[in-house]
Amino acid sequence: MKNFYIVHCIDTEGPLQETVEATFERLKHIYHLDFKPSNELLKKLQNAEVDLNGLEESVQNTLDPRLLDYNDNWTKIYNMLCDCLDSNFRNNFKDSFDNGWVYNWHCVDHVDYDYNPRNRDLGYNKIFDYYQSILREKKCNNDGMYFHYHPHPIKKFAHLSATRWIGPTDKLFQILSRRIIDRNWFPASNRPGFQVTRPDSHWFLEQYIPFDFASLASEPESNDYKQFDISNGRSGDWRRAPITWEPYHPHHDDYQLRGNCNRWIARSLNIGTRFANLNDLEVERAFLETLEGKSVVLSFSNHDFRDLRKDVSTAYHLIKKKSDKYPGVNFINSTCVEAMRKSLKLPYVDKAEFEIEIKEIKDCVHILKIKSSQKIFGSQPFLAIKTLNGEYIHDNFDFQIPFREWSYTFDAETLFLKEIDTIGIAANNSYGITSILNFNVKKKEILITYLNQ
Repeated sequence: MKNFYIVHCIDTEGPLQETVEATFERLKHIYHLDFKPSNELLKKLQNAEVDLNGLEESVQNTLDPRLLDYNDNWTKIYNMLCDCLDSNFRNNFKDSFDNGWVYNWHCVDHVDYDYNPRNRDLGYNKIFDYYQSILREKKCNNDGMYFHYHPHPIKKFAHLSATRWIGPTDKLFQILSRRIIDRNWFPASNRPGFQVTRPDSHWFLEQYIPFDFASLASEPESNDYKQFDISNGRSGDWRRAPITWEPYHPHHDDYQLRGNCNRWIARSLNIGTRFANLNDLEVERAFLETLEGKSVVLSFSNHDFRDLRKDVSTAYHLIKKKSDKYPGVNFINSTCVEAMRKSLKLPYVDKAEFEIEIKEIKDCVHILKIKSSQKIFGSQPFLAIKTLNGEYIHDNFDFQIPFREWSYTFDAETLFLKEIDTIGIAANNSYGITSILNFNVKKKEILITYLNQ
């Protein structure tokens, strides 16, 4: 018997509201169709009763009533989760070894927007905290908790997409610094917002996060080119990436090509949306590639602001149907980290244990030295600093021995140690074990956390 792994990724973004006016605004953005909003016209478009010069079916799919049926408040999300997190629901969708369904929650922070017409829940750690709390409440110990990031658009409107991770308005470093220091947490797996990868995010991930469920490589669909927000490489561009369920190391200069970078990129198609959906052909590809001896991770993604239960049922029945056709292949419900480890047969690497030392060189000049017991995934850990006045700052280390030893100088050119509340350090290893060290400067207390052991 041969095995492959099922990974259900959820872009975990909290409630989303969309008025009829907002739906027509999105229609204009996607198709360049400018209509006066009305419920009557919306129903006609949903029934393909309006002549759109060949766009009728694509628009109909985009405006499918199920896609517009949003969880627009936390009560609706809670009610959904009470059902789909329950073991009775999970056990309706068992894998080949009778294990119930597994979710992978990639949590976003909506922060620092000037305009929020969809009423997203804004604030650092808001969504992360909510899901941490409810997973504890429901005793869901087998799900994965990971990272999702939406780049800030130039206009800082919360409903718009962007491609840039590192820029003057982006909050990537703020979000991760606060997760490290305030929540003793750092991600081993990433899901990019709207499947967007560009050189800046490609190189950032290469430093810190070993597993990236990002690729949307798929067979072209007839309607794709009609959707301007995803055509011609706009937003999620995976046109050159390998169409396979086998994860790959990307090329340094082109994330879509195989190369010699360290992280693994896995393919993750959509489920229950308007493009690049998991389908019968793609599920069969997973079974066939498993029989060929490939390391198969069948992954698909959706959002918590829609009903997860329908998508779970759709995906599972596609898989179960093919499972009956290929009795020599097992499928296993899994977290992102476990799927990568087991499918790729990654060699076990023990957790990186950090040693921290701070020496005073002369008045008000201190040297922070960090040593790791093991080689870490990237060339340096993520350094987060919280000041006494509540600022969160990220900076680079000075390299003593790449992957093993680093230093940082607190002085007039950076910050004086007496200005610091907490120093946070986080890193993964190649096996996906996360090490986090938080040092409270005033109390001289160290808190060490390990994840994904």
